[in-house]
Amino acid sequence: MSGSYTISLSGLKEGHHTIDFEIDKEFFEQIEESEVKEGSLIANVEMDKRSTHLDLIIRISGSVRISCDRCLEMFSQPIRSENRLLVKFGKSIEDIDPDILSVAFDEHELDLQQQLYEFIMLALPIKRVHPVNKKGKSICDPVMLKKLEALIIEEEKENDPRWDELKKLMNDN
Repeated sequence: MSGSYTISLSGLKEGHHTIDFEIDKEFFEQIEESEVKEGSLIANVEMDKRSTHLDLIIRISGSVRISCDRCLEMFSQPIRSENRLLVKFGKSIEDIDPDILSVAFDEHELDLQQQLYEFIMLALPIKRVHPVNKKGKSICDPVMLKKLEALIIEEEKENDPRWDELKKLMNDN
């Protein structure tokens, strides 16, 4: 992992600090098996240092290039997230809570690359499809959409008389 997403803890005075990190293609290349291959984001880290812990507010904004779930073409997905991370100083490193990171007292650096990656992935929508244009039409690859339509098999639905009464109830409401 690169050292470019680290905060130097040695010599850091107590109080409020702000650090910005640029996240680009190189960032995602360093993450094994990342589904995001490139992006252009800024991570703004506001940090309050105390003697026993660091309180971080991490705001990430920008966009990443991801594959559309519908047509498989790459598109730019805007990302905007705000996350809080508590970094606790202690004798041993514990992984109790995902929002609390434990760091040994003798650590000199805090590497945030993994946390930044996880926050970006959590900010992605579950359904990843091209946005619609001003007319409300999908901007997915039209050639791929035609191929998908050709592959859809229309099921012949038999009329089951048991459902007719239920359909009448739905139509009455």
